[in-house]
Amino acid sequence: MPLNNPYSSISKESILKIATQTLGLEADAINRLAENLDDNFVAVVSLILNSTGRVVITGVGKSADVGRKIVATLNSTGSPALFVHSGDAVHGDLGVIQTGDVVICLSKSGRSAEIMALAPLLKQQGHPVIGVTGVADSPLAKQSDYVLIAGVDPEACPFDLAPTTSTAVQMALGDALALCLMEARGFGAEDFAKFHPGGALGKRLTVKLDDLRDSGRKPNVGMESPLQDVLMSMTEGRYGATVVLGDDSSIKGIITDGDLRRSLANGTATDSKASEIMSSEPLTVNGSELAAQVAGVFQEKGISQIIVTDEMGKYSGMVHLHDLVKEGIIQVTTK
Repeated sequence: MPLNNPYSSISKESILKIATQTLGLEADAINRLAENLDDNFVAVVSLILNSTGRVVITGVGKSADVGRKIVATLNSTGSPALFVHSGDAVHGDLGVIQTGDVVICLSKSGRSAEIMALAPLLKQQGHPVIGVTGVADSPLAKQSDYVLIAGVDPEACPFDLAPTTSTAVQMALGDALALCLMEARGFGAEDFAKFHPGGALGKRLTVKLDDLRDSGRKPNVGMESPLQDVLMSMTEGRYGATVVLGDDSSIKGIITDGDLRRSLANGTATDSKASEIMSSEPLTVNGSELAAQVAGVFQEKGISQIIVTDEMGKYSGMVHLHDLVKEGIIQVTTK
C-alpha cells in the first residue's frame, strides 16, 4: 500500500522491511563487536583508570558526532572527558589537550587526513593514543598505542556509503567503555544524582518526602473529635484524609475519604467519634526517605496519601500521590 504522497511510491511494507533490515544489520555488528572484545579492551580501561587527566576524544565527520555523544556519556558517569575536533586540533586547538590526558581517535577508515596529521603530534607530546577504527592495518592503527577494532561490513546504507552501522558500533563501544569505567570507579546512584540535578531523573535520585510535604498543612484531629471536626480537617487539609492523634501527639490512626464513605454507608458516622471511624496503625514513612523509593508503596497498598514523620516518629505532614506525579517521580501513562 503506497503512502499518500505524490512523490513517493514506497509501500508501508517496504518501509517496515527496510527498518527491520537496518536494525538487524546494526544489531549483528554490535554482537560481533561484543564477541571480539579481548584483553586489549581491558588494557584501555586500565589505562584510563590510571591516568591523571581526562579522556579526550577526537574525530571528523560522523565520527565527530559520535565522539561528542561518548564524551557526554563519560562526563555523566564519572569520567571527565573532552571532545576536540581533529581539524581544529591541527589548526590551533591542540593546546587544550593537557598532560595526563588519554586521547581516543575515532575513524572508520583509520586514514582521515586530519587524524593522520594529529596522531603523530599526540605521540610526540607523550599522550597515550587509543585508535578506534574498522581497519586493523590503517595508518591510525599503526600510530596508536592501543587499537580497538570497530569494523563493519557492510554499512546498513544500501549503497554502503552513509555511516550507519559503523557509527552504531562506535557508539556502542563508547557506551561499553563508559559503563566499565563507571563500575570500576564505584560510581553509584548518589554520584549520579550530583551529575543530574535537574529533570525527572535528578528528582528521583534526590527528592525526599520532606521536600514534597507542605509544612503548613498538617490535617489532624483528636481521638474524641466529632464528625464535623473530621470533615473540616479533611476539607482544609486537601489531602482527602486527616490524621488522628492521641493526647501525647502520637499517631493513632488515619481517616480517609474511603473510611468516611464506609462509615456513612453503615449509618454510623453521624454520631461517631474519630477513634471509631479511623483505620488504626496507619502506614508512616520518615521524611528523610527518597520519594522515589516510596513511590511503589502507593500502588502496592492502594493508597493515595502517606503520613510523613520526623526523626522522633512524630507526625510532620502528609504527601499525596499527586505530589509525586507533579514532580515527575511517578509517571502516569494513558492508554
